[in-house]
Amino acid sequence: MIKALIDTNVIIDIALKRQPFYQDAVNIFKKISEQKVQGYISATIVTDVFYLLRKDEGKDKALAFLQELIGIVDIVGVDKNIVLNALYSGWDDFEDAVQAQSAIANDFDVIITRNTKDYQPIGKIKVCLPADFLR
Repeated sequence: MIKALIDTNVIIDIALKRQPFYQDAVNIFKKISEQKVQGYISATIVTDVFYLLRKDEGKDKALAFLQELIGIVDIVGVDKNIVLNALYSGWDDFEDAVQAQSAIANDFDVIITRNTKDYQPIGKIKVCLPADFLR
């Protein structure tokens, strides 16, 4: 089964029903719910999503969304090695470097993001847009 790290922007697309990205995000989560894909997020994504949703939707809605989210996806930790590897990776975007290093440490097959331009090649791990992943 495909092991996929879902990036923050895809999570926010579904949480805020952002158009035109919402339906692709829903379809990815449908595949995860149907156990056709193993969906993961990093622990840092949890706090990022809470922060962003709380600002737009309020604390209660943010917490409710996170409870639903963690019922669908698994969460991988971010430890010292992942952070150090991200720090020394040379990537311009530290947050994306942490996600990439989490994917490497957990042997993921793909990172699903709408921010593919900030991800550099990372070995055998594919980086793709939600729509491309669904094809």
